[in-house]
Amino acid sequence: MPRRSSNLLAPQASVNRLQRETRNGHRGAAILLTGLPAAGKSTLSQALQATLFERGLQCLVLDGDALRGGLNSDLGFAESDRQENIRRASELAGLLVDNGQIVILAMIAPQARQRELFARRLGEDYHEVWCSASLQVCEARDPKGNYARARSGELASFTGVSAPYEIPDSPALILDTGRFSVQDCVAQLLEHLRGRGVIV
Repeated sequence: MPRRSSNLLAPQASVNRLQRETRNGHRGAAILLTGLPAAGKSTLSQALQATLFERGLQCLVLDGDALRGGLNSDLGFAESDRQENIRRASELAGLLVDNGQIVILAMIAPQARQRELFARRLGEDYHEVWCSASLQVCEARDPKGNYARARSGELASFTGVSAPYEIPDSPALILDTGRFSVQDCVAQLLEHLRGRGVIV
């Protein structure tokens, strides 16, 4: 990883976070939807975004696949690249939260130490949500065919098959996306955000 320059100085913001949050009518926050591939993270993130948007709130989705197709397209899947992928996502989320946005991250983030990067960067603004659909449910869905490819040996280090997923120790919220509907899960997320004072 390149060393940071010691002569960097971020400019003083002409509009601060409190001003943005006051105008927005909600606090900035980052919600990480983590779970196995095909646990419903992307679907749920889009549904939550649509619901918040309909209510006039400032929100956006950072999807793991979209990030890897653009901002992080130079990264592979070696351990160091996976860690850098998460680091960049956490920095981007932090910048957006500091600007009063509700950021919804849909990322596998399979290791506890990866998720710790989000926690350290975002602090009290970080909400870790485990989409707890079982491996059996996720593999039955397999919308991209990746589980089948991993089982055949075509995909190496695939989370849930040939690479582990470390279950979060103390997530802010657990959603059984294999059992509950998208609408039910969105309702639980909204209740969580209200309870934490992010939205009213």
